[in-house]
Amino acid sequence: MTSLRVGLLGVGMMGRHHARVIREVEGVELVAIADPGGDPHGVGGDLGVLPDIESLIRAGVDMAVVAVPTRFHEDAALKLAAAGVHTLVEKPIAHTLEAGQRMVDAFASAGLVGAVGHVERFNPALQEMRRRLEAGELGEVYQIATRRQSTFPARIADVGVAKDLASHDIDLTSWVAQSEYTTVFAQTAHKSGREYEDMITVTGRLANGVIVNHLVNWLSPMKERLTVVTGDRGTFIADTSTGDLTFYANGTIPLEWESISTFRGVSEGDITRYSFAKREPLRVEHEAFRDAVLGKPSDVVTMEQGLRTLTVVEGALESAGTGRSIAF
Repeated sequence: MTSLRVGLLGVGMMGRHHARVIREVEGVELVAIADPGGDPHGVGGDLGVLPDIESLIRAGVDMAVVAVPTRFHEDAALKLAAAGVHTLVEKPIAHTLEAGQRMVDAFASAGLVGAVGHVERFNPALQEMRRRLEAGELGEVYQIATRRQSTFPARIADVGVAKDLASHDIDLTSWVAQSEYTTVFAQTAHKSGREYEDMITVTGRLANGVIVNHLVNWLSPMKERLTVVTGDRGTFIADTSTGDLTFYANGTIPLEWESISTFRGVSEGDITRYSFAKREPLRVEHEAFRDAVLGKPSDVVTMEQGLRTLTVVEGALESAGTGRSIAF
């Protein structure tokens, strides 16, 4: 089988990982790399590094990955769509909703696969969690809460923590619950002296009635990546840093301790940490993109879904600025 020819635009902190993974995925071949800033991590190898998106297109690629700063996504994506190239852009889809919509329209009208790199969907812990939720193991889902905290990333300069990190949680929450956001309320803080927010808390509700909460910042001395889903049979906790999934079951054994038995809530039951295959999320994402290009069943994050996530993020930022809840 002839491999799909892949071009990569951007070989910075994220692009270098894309280069490595593309070279490992079956059925695709990395044939061109472009970056106006050169090759700081030395990933080009024999390919060298082209100067711009136009030269990447001239290399004759079937599909492309765009891993440049967010404000450049639209320009690159529209040129790739015009050239008939299936494209995966890193998240968020674009710097504005209007730009994202133009990207969605361009790929739809050209009949091309347009995808967004919300890689957390492909984390093994979340994939296993969603499989178990779909099987009804948690029963009715009541609440989804996420915590995403870490130290400040010097690589991010053109967006705040909402678009860079909270977009992960908004996308994965909607995907895990299989329901869209209907309302959000948010608060932000600016503590680092930058133009953009570096802390945000978001609360909201999904169309299926699930209530959600996101705690996100990049000013914490520890790294935390947790998704907690609570339902009528217990709680799933996915740690996407380690790929672990743990289930805390509601208790079924009668309590004999009087002071506890008078509490009419749930009690602690068994705790289970599941064992399952843990593949690198970025590789699974690239395989999904390849399959989508080949017309195979795929759970790739579409540009339409990426635009919806950006809509919710923008709604959260509007809420933080106005002090009002935002409805979609």
